[in-house]
Amino acid sequence: MAYGIHIPTRVRFGEGVTRELPDVLREMSASRVIVVTDPGLKEAGVARQVEALAREACDDVRVYADVEPDPSVDTVHQIASFCREGGADVLVAVGGGSAMDVAKGARIVAELGGDIRRFAGTHADPIPGPLRMRLCAIPTTAGTGSEVTFFGVYSDWEHQVKVTVTSPHLAADVALVDPLLTHSVPPKVTAASGIDVLAHALEAYVSRQATPFSDALAQRAMELVGSSLVRAVEDGRDASARRDMAEASLFSGIAFNHAYLGLTHAIAAAVSGHAHVPHGVAIGICLPAVIRYNAHVCADKYRRAADILARGRGLGAGDAAGIVEQLARNIGLPSRLRDVGVTKDMLAGIARQTLVSVQLRHNPREASEQDVLSLVESLW
Repeated sequence: MAYGIHIPTRVRFGEGVTRELPDVLREMSASRVIVVTDPGLKEAGVARQVEALAREACDDVRVYADVEPDPSVDTVHQIASFCREGGADVLVAVGGGSAMDVAKGARIVAELGGDIRRFAGTHADPIPGPLRMRLCAIPTTAGTGSEVTFFGVYSDWEHQVKVTVTSPHLAADVALVDPLLTHSVPPKVTAASGIDVLAHALEAYVSRQATPFSDALAQRAMELVGSSLVRAVEDGRDASARRDMAEASLFSGIAFNHAYLGLTHAIAAAVSGHAHVPHGVAIGICLPAVIRYNAHVCADKYRRAADILARGRGLGAGDAAGIVEQLARNIGLPSRLRDVGVTKDMLAGIARQTLVSVQLRHNPREASEQDVLSLVESLW
């Protein structure tokens, strides 16, 4: 088979690489920098540390610290206005997927104007590149892989949908992946973001667009999650587990850049859009059911995934869902939609919204609205 490899983001990985930020900004010839982060990281002092590092290379540094979980399109537009008003030429995104995604979207809107939603969906406006404004991503969770992906996901609460923008020009120019920044992440966040890493790896692995390149990364990510996620949840100061999960997040992000995602993410996005359920929590609920739904059409890959996650116990494809289900229980994630605020009258709307997702075209098994409705009803 013929396939391509495209990794536009330059990555530095390892404990302490955050300290390289001044050199990165000098290479970018930064003159006006905006640090994009969230209130929790501001309160924890992480934003202040990054701001201080940025000031070693640039006198004009400002901080936007109001990014919320599952960020809205309005937040993207606010930061874009902040960038235009300040004449920013470099954004530094510090945080989880929310901070990194809004920074990606904000630089698009700041340069190209309009509403971020015009760059989303089947009939999206093209994003010309390269962009003038540069972006450095510094993840503080091991989860989304947003530091290296071509995607940005935003909540449109008015229409109860998740808006996804896809373009290689959305990717960060540089990513500084420092496992030390994840050591203080609370167990619940570690669990939710960690199961998302596993879903990225699994869905990329069984995708219709999977390649030998994406498969190799996905397999390694699964190995790391299988050996280290529970340890990272149980002891956030376990440096080896934190490093493994940061690496797994990075690898799975590059994997799904090339192979894309599937039905789990399509349903989870609809669930989050309807009921404000945190993304990783929705993923943890949906993933085992989707594995069962897909298993018979790509049994060999699910058999290999089960073997990887069970560390070579010789299990079959039918065991993959149970292994993931048990892992989710072990790290304290809920298993039913009703437990996270989804009401029964939301299920039909969730099924309809799932069918709109472009992720479905990559899922190994086709799904009708009735198929999805049956799935979410079984999860309720």
